[in-house]
Amino acid sequence: MMAFNLGSLSPATLMAVTKKGGESKGVLKVVGGARCDGGGEFPSFLPKEVEKIRDPFARSLAQRIQRLPVKAGFPGHFIMSSCVQPLMQSEGTNPVVLLHCFDSSCLEWCRVYPLLEEAGLEAWAIDVLGWGFSDLEKLPPCNAVSKRYHLYQLWKSHIKRPMILVGPSLGSSVAIDFTANYPEAVEKLVLINPSVYEEGTGNLAKLPKVIAYAAVSLLKTFPLRFYANVLAFNNISLSRGLDWTNVGRLHCHMPWWKDATANFMGSGGYNVISQINQVKRKTLIICGEDDKIVSKKLTLRLYCELLNATLRVVPNSGHLPHVEKPKCVAKLIADFAQGHII
Repeated sequence: MMAFNLGSLSPATLMAVTKKGGESKGVLKVVGGARCDGGGEFPSFLPKEVEKIRDPFARSLAQRIQRLPVKAGFPGHFIMSSCVQPLMQSEGTNPVVLLHCFDSSCLEWCRVYPLLEEAGLEAWAIDVLGWGFSDLEKLPPCNAVSKRYHLYQLWKSHIKRPMILVGPSLGSSVAIDFTANYPEAVEKLVLINPSVYEEGTGNLAKLPKVIAYAAVSLLKTFPLRFYANVLAFNNISLSRGLDWTNVGRLHCHMPWWKDATANFMGSGGYNVISQINQVKRKTLIICGEDDKIVSKKLTLRLYCELLNATLRVVPNSGHLPHVEKPKCVAKLIADFAQGHII
């Protein structure tokens, strides 16, 4: 497979490119209109706090975030849903669709995303309903069922082909729930440090509304987010920890974020334990060697319970190997997507 540095190619050049090699041959069509080189301004719908972010990869990906119309739960209503859309669509390979962790956004993939594009893959980075940067002024339900339906409608309207669905942490629960209900939409799964054995939000779902909102407000605070990064990363400098805290909580500045998060918490969250044995698709489990958040015993349990799984360990990495070790994770995803990992 030929690899393309898309940041160096013009749209006209991309239109003329043809993939060659292996069994995959198909014209690459330009489908996204955003810049791919990190130039220009940020989308107007992003919070102004995006200007505080210093990480060049996060800034570059933020400039590419778009909103696409996605059908909502009743006729005639659409949610303008945030994502990073690929600049090319390959007719010969399945798209890679990247979900994110709990209460996060597509910016999580700022370091892996360009590497997947350079590997010639059609990559989408999707904001799960209720998080990220979608327009939720008319707040829909943000429970697991609504998140699943929203992802399906986005897939049906814009992606349209079986995908390689990638879910880190709680995103693994999102991916398993989706695959169990819409297996026709998924070709393969990639689960990164999967958090799939939690039985929903537990007692948090029973909190009185005023206390629930207070808990959600605490979740937004900079000290708590910074401490979460200390736990999530294997080794992170103070300056990078501060900057990545700004990246990780950027979506919390959206005006609907508090309501959406409280709604999800009160709904009971995800409980996918009973769905694991329904997943028949080939699955790659990626495990950070030094993950302090998800127990290795639980990762091994999932590996044993899935019917068609392969396990790979990323050395010297914590809970977010796609941030800490992007080259390693990008290669694993690309190899799996291209059939080099069976």
